[in-house]
Formats: sequence, structure tokens, C-alpha cells
Amino acid sequence: MRKQHIVISGAGFAGLTLARKLNNRPGIRVTLIEQYNFHQFQPLLYQVASAGLDAGNISFPLRKIFQRSNNTTIEMGKITRVLPGSNLLVTSNGILSYDILVLATGCSTNFFGNDNLRRYALPMKSTYNAIGVRNKLLQNLEALSRNAGNRSLDHLYNIVIAGGGPTGVELSGAFAELRNKVLPKDYPGLDCSRINIYLLEKGKRLLPSMSEKSGIQSEQYLTSLGVHVICDTGVTDFNGKTVILDNDTKIQSGLLIWAAGISGNIPDGIDPACINQQNRLYVDGYSRVKTYENIYAVGDVSIMSLHHHPDGHPQVCKVANDQGSLLAKNLLHSLKGKKGKPFRYKDLGTMATVGRNKAVVDGFPFAHAHFKGWIAWMMWMGFHLYKLLGVKNKIQVFVNWAYKYFTYDQNLRLIIRPDDKDIPELYDHNSSDMKAKQADDFSSGSHSVPMSGVLTEK
Repeated sequence: MRKQHIVISGAGFAGLTLARKLNNRPGIRVTLIEQYNFHQFQPLLYQVASAGLDAGNISFPLRKIFQRSNNTTIEMGKITRVLPGSNLLVTSNGILSYDILVLATGCSTNFFGNDNLRRYALPMKSTYNAIGVRNKLLQNLEALSRNAGNRSLDHLYNIVIAGGGPTGVELSGAFAELRNKVLPKDYPGLDCSRINIYLLEKGKRLLPSMSEKSGIQSEQYLTSLGVHVICDTGVTDFNGKTVILDNDTKIQSGLLIWAAGISGNIPDGIDPACINQQNRLYVDGYSRVKTYENIYAVGDVSIMSLHHHPDGHPQVCKVANDQGSLLAKNLLHSLKGKKGKPFRYKDLGTMATVGRNKAVVDGFPFAHAHFKGWIAWMMWMGFHLYKLLGVKNKIQVFVNWAYKYFTYDQNLRLIIRPDDKDIPELYDHNSSDMKAKQADDFSSGSHSVPMSGVLTEK
């Protein structure tokens, strides 16, 4: 019996959950396409950026997860174009056919068309981004240490974080603790009190996705740590040395971290009518992309507008996990001719940490519940340890946290920047136009064009 081919693009929370639920199921074969060969635990990226955790502590190899799979293929690559009429995909490795396509590609940083921000500001959406932020921070400190008294480098003392959501709040708190407890010992010849951390939020308060009480308390925590919190203010430009705000104020800075906007990662070929202003895909209650019968989207790249969530669901890992899990059940039911169930999200709360013994929690364990301080911090740590993949990773993260708690220190302040010549090319250089032509030839029955990668029979 021919097996139904399900292609999943993206191994974030939603895509990986879906692939694991479909693992070793009869009647289907799964291809999981991901540009990295590992799953990255995004909620803890800020700790990699602030030298609190090693990148390997929050990453897990995909091939290890599916070592005992008899129906799942891992393909390191990226979908560049979808040809829905032919059920074909143009990927960085060649052409691939599908019966069902699931886009779980997540979101990337949105610089809102500002080329200077794209060039000079640092995003925080991947492990590589987090390592880049850590490198830049430590390199600035090394430059200041070598050139003490050089006023032309004063802008390197200022760190600016744009975006007062969980990423911005958690990163600001981590940098403040690093400055207050660690850097004075690492750089005794440097006046670390001159290091300023600015957190900018375009809205009225921090943590707009959480309760007003949490926003106020997180600002109080950050202020007590010495962070300059500025709300009702956005960034309009940055040239690598000067951050220009929308009220024409300027902050001299050598490090701007951009956590102020997202944009969905959608390959070419999808009907623009299915895409909203944030470049996210409209889906129905079954995660099916509108106007398509066999294309689905789950996780952050999707927006499901239902009566109880008219503006879509919060972009948190629980939503992604729940969507991936339900879609797997529905796809398996469809193989048996049964009707699936629509998605219903049960909100178990949101949380954010600011630093040692400082966190806020909303809606857990029951609606309208609110916690702050040490108990909220313990709840935050317990939840993230539970969600982290791999027993070894859980142990390493717990040990690192315990060591840091008792010593106020961590030995991960490493600058790792390989030369370009040391990085092998991951993908071939066939243009997307050539691969699109190959796909057209394949769908029309002409097989004379050589193609990279593996062709899968429809």
C-alpha cells in the first residue's frame, strides 16, 4: 500500500511535536526539513546571549530524536518555493513532492524595512543570533579594557535593547546582573558603573502580552537592578554608533539588540490572500491554510482567528505544542476516514523572569492567579526545565543555574567567532529560479533536467 507523504518544514516546538507524534505510524512517511540539524529551545536564548548557558545546553540533535524511526527522514535544508498545483517543493537540496505540507517555519526578526537596522542591529531569534550578541558584548568590553580613557569609545558602554516583551525584559535583567556581579571581577581596570542598559518599549508598558500588574512589577525589578526603562518610545534608526529614537533623542551605543518585531517565514508560492501584515498565514480551526486542502500551518507562522481568540493565540511554546499534537491526531484520523477536531486552546498562564529571585507569573495554576518574586522565579525555572529536551540538557542547565545561584558567576564568557573560511558551505549554489524550472519540468513529465537532491515519486 502506498504511504502518504507528509512534509514538515521547521523543527521548532510545533513542527517537532508533530513529527514525533507521527513517528513510526503506519500508512505514512514523514520528511522533516530544517535549516539547522538541531532543535533550539528559544525561551532560553537570552541566557546564551548573556553567557549564562552554553549553546549546547539548549539544543538537541534532530537525528538523535529519530534514531529508531522507520518512517521519518531528516533533511537539512530549506523550502524556497511551493508549487501547490503540482504538490511540489523547491528546496535548497532539490525538488520534493508531497501529499500533505505542514509549514512550521516560525518567525524571524522584522526590521520594518529599515536597512540600517538590518545591517547594524543584532536579532535574537536563533542560537547563532544569541552567540553573536554575546560575542559583540564581550568584544566591546575587550576594546574598552585595552583603550581605557579613550573617549571615542564611550558609546561602547551603552547597551540598547529594543522591545519590552519577554525577550527584552529577560535579556535586560541578565545583562544587569552580569554588569553588577561579574564584570567588575573580570575587568578590574574598567569602571563598570559606566555601563548603561536601556530597555525601550514602543507601547505604554513592559510585557504587553501579560497583565498590567506583571508589566509594572517587571519594570520595578529592572529599575532596582539599574536598567533604564523607557516606554512610549521606539527606535527609528541606528548607524552602529548612534541609536535614534522616534522623539529625536539620541543614545550613543555600540550594541543595539532588536527584539521589537517579528515576521513569518513563508516560502514563495503561497497565495498572498492567505498572508496577513505580519507575514503570517491565516488558518482555520484545523490548522489548514485558507484556500488550500492539503497545506497546513502550525506555530508562530500561523494565525488562527477564532471567536475566543479573534486576534490569534499567544505566540508561546504551549500553543505550538498543542497545535502540533492535535494536527497529528487529525491527520491520523483522516487516514481512517474520520473527521478531526477543531483546535481549542487552554491557557495555562504566561511567565517571565527578570533575574535572581525576580519573576512574574500570570494565570497559573488557575485563571486570574498572579505570582511574583522568588516563588514565581522557581515556577519559571521548573517549567523551563520540564520543557527542555534531553535528560543530559536538563541536568546541565540545572547544574549551571545552581552554580550561578551560589557563586554569582558563570564560566561561559567566551568569544567564538570562526573565520568565514572555516565554515563549510551547507547548501549548493543552484539558484531558486533554476530549481523552479526543474520543478516545472518534473511536474510536466520531462525528466531530462539534472537535479540536486532526491526526487520523491508522487
